[in-house]
Amino acid sequence: MTLMATISLFIGTRAAWTTAMATRPPVAAVISVCYASILACAVLGLLVRTRRALVRVDAAVLVTAVALVICGYLLDHKGADEAALTAQAANEILHGHPVYGRPWPWLFGTARVGITKTMSGGADYTYGYPPLTALLVAPVHAVVHSTAAATLVPTVALLASSVLLWFLLPVAWRSAATAVCLGFGLLPHYAHSGYPAVTALALLVPVVVRWPSTGEGGRLGAGGTLRAACLGAACAAQQLAWFLAPFLLIGLYAVRRGELGHRRALAVTARYTATAALTWSAANAYFAVQDFSGWLHGILLPLEQKAILHGQGVMGISYYFTDGSSRLDYYSYGSQLLLLGLLAATPLFVRRLGPALTVLPWAVFYLATRSQDGYFLVMTPLWLAAAATVPAAAFATAWQPPLPRLPRLTGRRAKVVVAAGLLTPALACVVIAAASPPPLRMDLAPHFAKHGSRIGVTAIDVRAVNTTGTALEPHFASRTGQGASNWWTITSGPAVLAPHASADYRVEPEGGFRAMPGGHGPGSYLIAVTGTPMTITSAHIRAAASAVP
Repeated sequence: MTLMATISLFIGTRAAWTTAMATRPPVAAVISVCYASILACAVLGLLVRTRRALVRVDAAVLVTAVALVICGYLLDHKGADEAALTAQAANEILHGHPVYGRPWPWLFGTARVGITKTMSGGADYTYGYPPLTALLVAPVHAVVHSTAAATLVPTVALLASSVLLWFLLPVAWRSAATAVCLGFGLLPHYAHSGYPAVTALALLVPVVVRWPSTGEGGRLGAGGTLRAACLGAACAAQQLAWFLAPFLLIGLYAVRRGELGHRRALAVTARYTATAALTWSAANAYFAVQDFSGWLHGILLPLEQKAILHGQGVMGISYYFTDGSSRLDYYSYGSQLLLLGLLAATPLFVRRLGPALTVLPWAVFYLATRSQDGYFLVMTPLWLAAAATVPAAAFATAWQPPLPRLPRLTGRRAKVVVAAGLLTPALACVVIAAASPPPLRMDLAPHFAKHGSRIGVTAIDVRAVNTTGTALEPHFASRTGQGASNWWTITSGPAVLAPHASADYRVEPEGGFRAMPGGHGPGSYLIAVTGTPMTITSAHIRAAASAVP
């Protein structure tokens, strides 16, 4: 494990060193020393003979990883769109201005700060995270008047939680914590980009480590109270923590009921929940009083904004591999039903599922219309924390409600039927979404032009036929590979296409020119999306180089 952690530190280090040599040679010198430390730790990890000596090597690997993360921050601390939004929110807090419901369009439009486009043809320019991260950034922003403040807080949070996890884990697992938290180049990238989810992760680490021991003997105690407060604070930092919280609460009640009985287990779980809720409320109170409607809409924004499709989940069937779907909403229904099914399965099979309760919540995002890998990998240190400190034996006496009686089915077969019944509705929704045909039939007549050495499209004439019984308001963009362009302008054609009607549109790309990719790739597609209902139609833009003079 020590050797694997050491090897993980190589990932991304060369790129950092190359950048540092061109911009900050002293940082490059530190990285060169880290290379020497990596080599020394690899040798010592294979040569030492005692556990105490190996612990010292593990500590050296951790120190080296911390140094590399700090070097990475010094080289790039401008952050991405999350950092820009959080820094602006911190600035508004310092000046006593409202944070939620206020658009900040001037923050967007650069290569570094992307825009989250919505299926209704617009984009979100407002702050869509709970306020704790912005509150933590505010005093730093008072000194550092840039997005560097919003990237510093998650970076410090990641480093602090990594060191904490290193000490909390059993000795044999410590280097795994270094690799997962600071190696591989994964989480440091999110911290340097200013993701509030990293702050939530840092707060969840003490919550998850040995979580079944919380409330043992019916007393929450100082440790349990601190864990509950950290859970509430994590929920006030980023919405991903919301999905973990109910699984932990259900698991905690089941474990404590097996030990204490229903009444005492309910009492300790209620105290735990109340402490978390009070902490969450304390972080949100000022903003809720200032503008309740704006605050509520802001923290719920990622759940209801209907952002354009993106990610590696099953939504890719309709986005990348077919011509579209007229029932994209069913992916969201499937995601919600999977969440409910997993929550229902948790108490029924807690003795079996207990060790995996920190992993189960993220399966929900694989079915969602926004299912990028960040939703999964940012919380992977929690998977490790549970694997190392929450053995299956901790659930041996946990309470499980009796399964419903099924005729002619007992034991294992009954469990399989119940589990299938809980998960089948989600699968059915995904099948409906993936199998539904696109709502529009589109024929394209692109207009090509040549700018320098590039061949591209200046406009596309679209013959669109609405094959559904619902009026649709299409919005157009192009796609090459994953991700979509900014919205194209509709220069002619109706805003709303009536049921079973056809119309001619002319659409033009932003800036009047959209370059077409060369080579033998999949090419470019024109997509037409609608927000209510959520639909997408894709049509291949067939390049015709011979049409360009």
